[in-house]
Amino acid sequence: MLLTFLKKPSMFGSNMSLDLDIKKQIIVIGQKLAKRGMVAGSDGNISARLDKTHIVITASGKAKGFLTVGDLVIVDMEGMVIEGNCQPSSELAMHLAVYHKRPEINACVHAHPPYATSFAVVGIRLEKDILPEVVVFVGAIPLIKYAPPGTEAVPEALAPHLEGNNAFLLSNHGLLTIGRTLEEAYQRHETVEQYAKIVHLAHQLGEIRHIPAEDYSRLDELRRQLEKYPSDND
Repeated sequence: MLLTFLKKPSMFGSNMSLDLDIKKQIIVIGQKLAKRGMVAGSDGNISARLDKTHIVITASGKAKGFLTVGDLVIVDMEGMVIEGNCQPSSELAMHLAVYHKRPEINACVHAHPPYATSFAVVGIRLEKDILPEVVVFVGAIPLIKYAPPGTEAVPEALAPHLEGNNAFLLSNHGLLTIGRTLEEAYQRHETVEQYAKIVHLAHQLGEIRHIPAEDYSRLDELRRQLEKYPSDND
């Protein structure tokens, strides 16, 4: 997918009130990420689907804790800027890959939460069968091979793992979580970071115990059933 940041004439005719509401949600999530210490400087990027052919994404180089409406850019599904005076995030291709592959997904949150990113840096997977809450509300968390940030290699590395997963550890990079709503994508970010912290501490105390296989199957099926329910964006 070749992305161009040239701005084409605005023919965007979506619901402006709804668009503004989504932009405000992105601003709030940026503030939450900063408050929780999951981003520093201009780290991270957030996006949301506006309709079938447009998304809104944070601009490149903007501190997520201090976003304004002017720091958000609307692009089409090929990466062409439709609205906004800033360059979209350098990770736009990663976000678009998610929306192309997963039509039910409406939001992406990428940041560098310390504990989760530490696992990504040392190349240790977060196992899927330790905490029931993670099984039910997130699911498996694949470790994605290293790809230079801001390049097409990132969505290419992500592609084999997109189907059926909601959180991804990006080697030497950070964490990506996705959801049917911005709030769901953000909550998954919090959940994975808390999980990584618990696993880190547990390793220092002793051997980690896993959920029994039969109950893991029950919890995993519960997650699948919950994901069938319509979200606020459907």
